[in-house]
Amino acid sequence: MSELITAELVDLDLSATTKDAAARSLAERMVAAHRVTDLDGFLADVAAREAQMPTGLDGGIGIPHCRSEHVNAPTLAFGRSAAGIDFGAADGPADLIFLIAAPAGADDDHLTILSGLARRLMDPEFTAALRAGTDPAAVAALIRGEEPTEEPAEEEAGEGTEPETAEADGSAPFRIVAVTSCPTGIAHTYMAAESLAAAGRAEGVEVTVETQGSGGFKKLDPAVIAAADAVIWAHDVEVREKARFRNKPLVDVGVKAGINRPAELIAEARRKAERGEIAAVSEADGGSGSGSGDGGGSGADHAHFGVRLRTYLMSGVSYMVPFVAAGGLLIALSFAIGGYEIASAKSVADHFVWGEADSWAALLNQIGSAAFAFLVPVLAGYIAYGMADRPALVPGFVGGSIALTVNAGFLGGLVAGLLAGAVVMAIQRVPVHATLRGIMPVLVIPLIASAVVGFLMFIVVGKPIASLQNALTDWLNGLSGSNAVILGVVLGLMMCFDMGGPLNKVAYAFAVGGLADPTYGSLKVMAAVMAAGMVPPLAMALATTVRKKLFTKTERENGRAAWVLGASFITEGAIPFAAADPLRVIPSVMAGGAVTGALSMAFGATLRAPHGGVFVVPLIGEPFLYLLAIAAGTLVATALVVLLKGARRAAPDAAGEAGAAGSDDSRVTVAA
Repeated sequence: MSELITAELVDLDLSATTKDAAARSLAERMVAAHRVTDLDGFLADVAAREAQMPTGLDGGIGIPHCRSEHVNAPTLAFGRSAAGIDFGAADGPADLIFLIAAPAGADDDHLTILSGLARRLMDPEFTAALRAGTDPAAVAALIRGEEPTEEPAEEEAGEGTEPETAEADGSAPFRIVAVTSCPTGIAHTYMAAESLAAAGRAEGVEVTVETQGSGGFKKLDPAVIAAADAVIWAHDVEVREKARFRNKPLVDVGVKAGINRPAELIAEARRKAERGEIAAVSEADGGSGSGSGDGGGSGADHAHFGVRLRTYLMSGVSYMVPFVAAGGLLIALSFAIGGYEIASAKSVADHFVWGEADSWAALLNQIGSAAFAFLVPVLAGYIAYGMADRPALVPGFVGGSIALTVNAGFLGGLVAGLLAGAVVMAIQRVPVHATLRGIMPVLVIPLIASAVVGFLMFIVVGKPIASLQNALTDWLNGLSGSNAVILGVVLGLMMCFDMGGPLNKVAYAFAVGGLADPTYGSLKVMAAVMAAGMVPPLAMALATTVRKKLFTKTERENGRAAWVLGASFITEGAIPFAAADPLRVIPSVMAGGAVTGALSMAFGATLRAPHGGVFVVPLIGEPFLYLLAIAAGTLVATALVVLLKGARRAAPDAAGEAGAAGSDDSRVTVAA
């Protein structure tokens, strides 16, 4: 526990005003503490989790969290905001913000610690102590449990916990078994468990909770389930082995309902038991509960279709990007050493000379090409995985591979992933005999789904998509003059609008998809996308240098870091500025990005590397003109943001000189 949070991971004066900025500020502390290896990759995982369901809780708590491959040690960062930050809680902004980072393969011991913290957050004395703390080291110690607050003596809820309660008249208590789960199984899962158990103690109800979280899945004793009078599911992912709870009254809600209104859920469970309402849970482990509002069932299942689709696609893109980065940079290095003709070299398995630079260049090129060969299958496989979990991986990868076989390319991979996920989801809804349930996810589903997806990709949709892909490739190859400039403007606007968000990722995915089978047009697109993505942080860095008085001390410090972030093609470096003043910063950087994208296309700059910023300039076609395009867009964005912020500041200053009653508000506006 001593390594989970330290004083350096505590910010008692968190200045961020949005949840994204708060996550970034706390994540930067994790990076400085060497707990997170890739800031932007980790923040993408946090954002993906946030997109599934807001992480704000009643009582002024925000608890963004995720499991990520970019985390090397379970870590907790804490921030306290005086103004409050909106994390989507029903009762308003949060002033206590916890960012929980768990490795993709986190061990049970640390996850137990994380779940313990989640339960402690339900204790008002603990949160009051956090609000009163003045020393980061003391607050870190409090969170670690070295300065425990007074907590109820009863046992914590969780796997195998059976609270001792009884009715006032001495008869057997009303018994409830509950299941709690959330997409990452780190925080909400255990907070809902503790909330339900505490409400049960208050109501004299025996509540036994099974937490289906990241720390493991320990089944409730079948005898405990059999003796239960009712069941509560508070979950945002599918409850595992639902059939255990058949023939019981069921309350089926989202996990946040279990945290925020446990007493109501217990009362509803009592009412359903009294009325004899039995849930429609089948032997086949399918079926859904009766539902009780609050988003019942899985949050992902009940989200708006557009939100779900974006989540599925971002899942595929996030797993594809490491292949893009590794393969693309290896190929770029091979070109730097051996020239572009190295792509046609003989296989190094047949011909390799240790002392020849060309042999090493060919080796790098062929390793990078091998990594690139996985792009479309990985994209399709993990889109399917995001839709229907592990059983969808096989048909997703198969469909992606077929997309390459029929020359359907990147678009074919998108379609194959969505088809695979949809087919698996359909199969999972079919009732099956209990004897088949064990082999369904490892044999039956992959077999049937792969056959169906393969048929659709080979016979039905593969060829039309391939034709569309070829048409798109021909169009890119034929781009010239005003058409290319217009495309550059559009890509520049997309890269700078949300700076790492969905539009930015769509433009980036479009560009890297073309690198799998590079043409002159696709290389121009990649160059324009990277150039435009460098503009926002560079512009904010320059603005904080030339007009320091327009920015707060924190923003000026962020500006110094933004030089490096911009030069490295990390667009998210401008997010703190956009979060503090979106109406002035976002239009300014969009204008600069549009100028850079247009000039890059007009100059005919090309790029074979998917990332790297100025560090891959030697691998760029027309490098000097390319840098000129970036400089021009940066100057445009800087001039606009300085102009708009300067005009905004003049009005509050005038109001202050007049002695207006709202002078305090004016100072806040200027500081923003």
